[in-house]
Amino acid sequence: MAEVMKIATRDSYGKALVALADAGHDEVVVFDADLSASTKTCLFQKAYPKRFFDCGIAESNMMGVAAGMSTFGYVPFVSSFAMFASGRAWEQVRNSIGYPHLNVKIAATHGGLSVGEDGASHQCCEDFALMRSIPGMVVMCPADDVEARACVRAAYEHEGPVYMRFSRLATPVFHDPEKYTLTIGKGETLAEGFDIAVISTGLMTSEALKAALQLKKQQGSLSVRVINMPCIKPLDEELVLRAAKECKKIITVEEHSVIGGLGDAVCSVLAEKCPVPVRRLGVPDSFGHSGTAREVLKDFGLTAENIANVIQDFLKTKTE
Repeated sequence: MAEVMKIATRDSYGKALVALADAGHDEVVVFDADLSASTKTCLFQKAYPKRFFDCGIAESNMMGVAAGMSTFGYVPFVSSFAMFASGRAWEQVRNSIGYPHLNVKIAATHGGLSVGEDGASHQCCEDFALMRSIPGMVVMCPADDVEARACVRAAYEHEGPVYMRFSRLATPVFHDPEKYTLTIGKGETLAEGFDIAVISTGLMTSEALKAALQLKKQQGSLSVRVINMPCIKPLDEELVLRAAKECKKIITVEEHSVIGGLGDAVCSVLAEKCPVPVRRLGVPDSFGHSGTAREVLKDFGLTAENIANVIQDFLKTKTE
């Protein structure tokens, strides 16, 4: 069996920026906060040095500068770690970008627990919640290299503020670049099933797919629907409601707090329009801790093995 290619979506982000500029989009400019080697904006810096701006360790100021440049017709992509882009600079993002609904794209790398050894201070598991709360902000988290590149293109084409989370950890590439298209506000069904539905985003999508495949091998009669949700806001409500009506039970999986992220977005829709039992897999009301990315994800149950166990346990639970 051929080895599955794995690529960190931060690498995809850097290459997608260069591709945008290569395609003749001269209005694209890129900002970073002294982390270009890590966010991979260094690729753009090398190719287009006059359109790259290193603001130093001044993330809040960087958001303000990018907001100003957007009013002159530029399309700024602003880059830093998720902890700083969504946390430290939140007030500037809200008031300088969100409130006037400016055309700024915020690209945050190193989000979630998979930052691993950097520890709890850098494991931002609250960014979806923070960015979802800003009116008019689009929030996306791609699952692989192909989807990450598509997110960058979609963000560029969208008029208004966008927040994207990219990973440091390499993840399997499962999309076909010749066939895949991304539409903001839409998810996709990766595996059909009618016993239960798993809705995932980001790195967790490949784990959800593994879990479904594992259960299919173990129990041929068990069918698990796997839905990839790259766009957390706006959410694909139609896809969520169809899964609820046809599968009756839903599990959400995300490398984010269970508070305010994908799970809460899904539950909000279902509570109002089609109440069904839901289990949210993610980070509980706690901070992360240091360790390798895989070790930390395992500690929080964000693995294919645990997803499979939760699916089986949930299916055994009787509901009224």
